[in-house]
Amino acid sequence: MEEVVGDNASPVTPLAKWRNDFSRAFQYYLDRSAPHITRRWLGTLAAAAVYVLRVYYVDPELEALDGTSLPTKDSDEFRPFIRRLPEFKCWYAITKAFCVAFLMTFFSVFDVPVFWPILFFYWVFLFILTMKRQITHMIKYRYVPFNIGKQSYAGKKSAEGAKVHRID
Repeated sequence: MEEVVGDNASPVTPLAKWRNDFSRAFQYYLDRSAPHITRRWLGTLAAAAVYVLRVYYVDPELEALDGTSLPTKDSDEFRPFIRRLPEFKCWYAITKAFCVAFLMTFFSVFDVPVFWPILFFYWVFLFILTMKRQITHMIKYRYVPFNIGKQSYAGKKSAEGAKVHRID
């Protein structure tokens, strides 16, 4: 067979070949790590500890904290939002985030001072943006993870004649 060389032929560049080889090797080791849950999470904790130590030793503003923090209430009830996310994908995302955050600490362009209310509203914006699908689903099926006042029923007359079923 003859190799067709023309305008449509795209020669494989060394960079594209290296990227393909690296991607395959990375996926191979990622697949091999899937059954080792404890070791993966211990590695993630080690990466988080290295990141925290790096931020602690690099951040000069830790001494300048004036005690301001986000407001919290002790009377709030904890109601977690249970997400259907596989453990492996959760581990992978967390580990990748810590590695990227660790690498970002080496570049001064990312040292941006942030006033905490701006950071809080930015977090709320990102949360709403990423949870848009889940929130619309909750609104569509009338699922609200908190109480909105007292629940009301049909009354004495209709309650005597028929059973009131409540779905929780």
